Amino acid sequence: QVQLVESGGGLVQPGGSLRLSCTASKSIFSFNAMGWYRQAPGKERELVARIVSSGFTDYADSVKGRLSISRDNAKNTVYLQMNSLKPEDTAIYYCHVLSGYINYWGKGTLVTVSS
Repeated sequence: QVQLVESGGGLVQPGGSLRLSCTASKSIFSFNAMGWYRQAPGKERELVARIVSSGFTDYADSVKGRLSISRDNAKNTVYLQMNSLKPEDTAIYYCHVLSGYINYWGKGTLVTVSS
């Protein structure tokens, strides 16, 4: 079992920045992939960004150039740096881990972009 704890969400004005953190209950070194998904009201959950064990990263087209995913193996933590935020980035952001063939999810952290 892997527990994931997200933090860093909140209210920010358009154009602002936030950094989300997701800390795992065990070493992330062996995980196949870690990533962030989001779900806005009335919409399906979608992939935002992910990083695989090789270090390769992948982003949704809507966030390329604004959001950046990284990880710190020593802290068992993956980060999502979010810059130039837009109102359409408002959503609950979920941390995701793929370990073998098992998917793990955090409980989510709310990001609201509004003036």
